[in-house]
Amino acid sequence: MSVNAGLAHVSTDFMIAALLIYSLALLAFAGDYAFGRPRRKAMMAAAPVAERAAQLAAVGAASAGAVLEQSEPDTSGADAPGPDATGPAAGVGRPGLAAGPSARPVRPAGAFRAIAEAGPWIRAAATLSAVGILAHVVAVTTRGLAVHRAPWGDMYEFITALTCVAAIFFYYILVKYRAWAIGVFVMGAIVIALGLAETLIYTPAGPLVPALQSYWLSIHVTAMTLSSGIFFVAAVLGIMYLVAERYRKRVAAGKAEANPLLDRIPSGAQLDKLTYRAVVFGFPIWTFGVMAGAIWADQAWGRYWGWDPVETWAFITWVIYAAYLHARATGGWRGVRSHYIQLLGFASLLTNIFVIQIFVTGLHSYSGVQ
Repeated sequence: MSVNAGLAHVSTDFMIAALLIYSLALLAFAGDYAFGRPRRKAMMAAAPVAERAAQLAAVGAASAGAVLEQSEPDTSGADAPGPDATGPAAGVGRPGLAAGPSARPVRPAGAFRAIAEAGPWIRAAATLSAVGILAHVVAVTTRGLAVHRAPWGDMYEFITALTCVAAIFFYYILVKYRAWAIGVFVMGAIVIALGLAETLIYTPAGPLVPALQSYWLSIHVTAMTLSSGIFFVAAVLGIMYLVAERYRKRVAAGKAEANPLLDRIPSGAQLDKLTYRAVVFGFPIWTFGVMAGAIWADQAWGRYWGWDPVETWAFITWVIYAAYLHARATGGWRGVRSHYIQLLGFASLLTNIFVIQIFVTGLHSYSGVQ
């Protein structure tokens, strides 16, 4: 089938619109990050004591200052602040809405009410993010309609679909956990990635190469796109965790002075919790994607696994994320060390996308931007 040029132009227009709206949302998140916390802190101070006590009881908090519980007991005692931790960074994010993710998931009605009460910056940021996601979804959908297939057949389409998944997953975290403070970082990364896709690797709508003309494209690549978008958000949270923990330790050791902007990064415990949940959510999808790729390979090339470079790096990425989850489960490698493993997994994923698929010769070389 020939490409529908009209829908292709509509897709491009909506993609640019999404990028512009995301940029405005980023500015709103930045405004909240810089100016919005004091008002929310005052709101929390005025909240009914019974409601705050119910929140603390729901998460089994050990003290009134600990809002977000650890994922598991920290046996190392070195990498994550305990409930009695002190210092400017140790208390970051503790007062619930005052600075970041809340103690527990909230129902949609309560979440949107919290957005409405969080101040004008958050209301604007949440609204713009939702509108931007809608435009992004329309752009990806019309691209698929224009080329009569799943809209992730080349590198440009894969990145735009990945960032769409990342934006949706981020908004889910934003609403469910009231994670206002991470918005400027996650949305900033999405804007950068989408901007690079639109400027450096843009590819006009066109037909697929013969090897990709299979219904398995909608199964295998969809799974890899979904999991990659989730891992994208986890990577941003992991970087935030390392920054927050390094800052907290330097302040506690007297090697650095308190910084008002760094104080507003959510606590290490909160970021650790969200990162872990994101990887737990994305890892089974990545696993399914690898398995689906093996089945597709058997149909296309007559073998389930041939140690093609892209196959190999997808497996390496799977092993690294599995190692991260294993480290969390065993309790020996938590905190900073476990986040290095998680970020190594995302680095492996990026290497596969931007190095192996483009510059290394193999059966998957057609996936690059040629």
